[in-house]
Amino acid sequence: MARLNLLEETRYEKLPVSVYSNQQQASLAVAARIAKLIRDKQTRGEKAVLGLATGVTPIAVYAELVRLHRNEGLSFKNVITFNLDEYYPMKPDAAQSYVTFMYENLFSHVDIDKANVHIPDGTLDQDAVVAFCLDYEHQIEALGGLDLQLLGIGRTGHIGFNEPGSAPNSGTRLVTLDDLTRNDASRDFGGKANVPTKAITMGIGTIFKAREIILMAWSKKKAPIIKKAVEGEMSGEVPATYLQLSDHVEFVLDEAAASELTRFDTPWLVKDCSWDDKILKKKAVIWLADTIGKPVLKLTEEDYNNHGMAQLAVEQGPVYNINIDIFNQIQHTITGWPGGKPDADDSQRPERALPAKKRSIIFSPHPDDDVISMGGTFIRLVDQGHDVHVAYQTSGNTAVWDDDVLRYMEFAIDFTNSIGEDAAHLKNLYEQMRAFFPQKQPNQIDTQEIRNVKGFIRKTEAISGARYAGLPDDHIHFMALPFYETGKTKKNTVGEEDILLTIELLQQVKPQQIFAAGDFADPNGTHLVCFNIIIAALARLKGKEAWVDDCWLWMYRGAWHEFETYEIEMAVPLSPQEVIRKRNAIFKHQSQKDRPVFPGDDAREFWVRAEDRTRDTAQRYDRLGLAEYEAMEAFVRYRF
Repeated sequence: MARLNLLEETRYEKLPVSVYSNQQQASLAVAARIAKLIRDKQTRGEKAVLGLATGVTPIAVYAELVRLHRNEGLSFKNVITFNLDEYYPMKPDAAQSYVTFMYENLFSHVDIDKANVHIPDGTLDQDAVVAFCLDYEHQIEALGGLDLQLLGIGRTGHIGFNEPGSAPNSGTRLVTLDDLTRNDASRDFGGKANVPTKAITMGIGTIFKAREIILMAWSKKKAPIIKKAVEGEMSGEVPATYLQLSDHVEFVLDEAAASELTRFDTPWLVKDCSWDDKILKKKAVIWLADTIGKPVLKLTEEDYNNHGMAQLAVEQGPVYNINIDIFNQIQHTITGWPGGKPDADDSQRPERALPAKKRSIIFSPHPDDDVISMGGTFIRLVDQGHDVHVAYQTSGNTAVWDDDVLRYMEFAIDFTNSIGEDAAHLKNLYEQMRAFFPQKQPNQIDTQEIRNVKGFIRKTEAISGARYAGLPDDHIHFMALPFYETGKTKKNTVGEEDILLTIELLQQVKPQQIFAAGDFADPNGTHLVCFNIIIAALARLKGKEAWVDDCWLWMYRGAWHEFETYEIEMAVPLSPQEVIRKRNAIFKHQSQKDRPVFPGDDAREFWVRAEDRTRDTAQRYDRLGLAEYEAMEAFVRYRF
């Protein structure tokens, strides 16, 4: 059984957890442990038997191992590896194959004997899979078992491809993939329909036999399942919880992945806190109100004492004074004037009153994030007379259905013919496209002409949405940042030109307000990249151009997640009429309506998600005892 946890702070945690400030530091630490194992085995003339994982999580670990090999002489000649899993069926040279992944990220860059590399075979006939799996187990056993097993964790709680329902003593076998797992893989395959429904995976029992198990997880997206795996009851519904039975397991997390563990999320339940931390105090009082279902102003000393907050009541009570303070803080976030209210005392308002008419720029990572995420605030800023610009950072051209391309090409051909022009070249391109699409492989890059048409579709929709919000055409900017324009779902890293294009636009507008996407858990990662580009541009301008010192940056979130109530610094209420206007602006994005190419794991349409999110935000405020609004859009200020 796992160790008895005697530490009060971690008493809810049923297995050892190490938390690092970021993913890179955690990855370096894991790579160092693997390197030490390999070198210790070399010293004793022994083989190091490693169980390896794939996916985004271990990439930085493998990169550091490659660096250690190149720069510090780490040899892999004594290393034998067994990979956790492989899609089935899957050709080894396919882009999505874990064979391809392992060679691209590790094996092709180190001196490992390729005969010592073992990866499940996705090309087998199905009647040969059982024998293959038994042999895979026997090979591991013949080597004395795995010295170390690396794991990631899926949002279903799967380890390897051991999905919910897997037995704790399961061995290597063919499994059926969970629907959520296939959703998460859909971008790699160019759509969920192309994701295999099965995989070959090591079993939980196989993993358990390793002498050391390290499960790694990064990002806020993994926080909910990490909490279940670390603090939850053991259950086949969350296979990772079976690791609680092991004496040889450690979870290695970054701060974001660990953020929902009790000691980080509700630390007052497990230790004394510094209640001088105003954010922590606000979070705790809101948590208490939500937990017991009371408005903030009705919380009592007994409520505080019974829910781990007696220390706060003693140090800063009476509790009614605490309640009033927190209630006022929440109330002061609410404003119908997102650009600041002219001729008003702004000391307790989220935005400055001056200048009364602000230059505002809304950065939209994709061509619909502006209206989906903050369409009501967008419209209100324009209605209130501010000088509003919108900047679409990427073309969004990977998120358009192929048949839409043909439809628009057919329109272009008919229109060209209708005005007496020669449409022969268009017809030729059209026929090439029709021939290309039936032969197109999952995630295959479109031709440049197809990418252009898809980009034009998104562009015209964005223009229509921005015009509906009230913008003149010269305030609508299309940046086409180069990092995105690859035609691939996995984009290039940020380059100098991305930053310079952003600097150029900022210098042109000289905004007093910037709105930028702050939902970094979006399924494709584009929002975080786009945000970092803005920050890099502002960092270069800060101290050099005076307008930057008077510029505030507000983060919004979109269809995926909302800020926690205690985080919100500006809440813009929407009337029922404004909700309808926002919905109409979203409807201008016809290519994303009904059935978008990349919907994530939520079956609702984007406009429905947006309305549900803003309605929920308003209801959260209402439950805390604030005024009841139809909907609210929430913002957090980023201080750069």
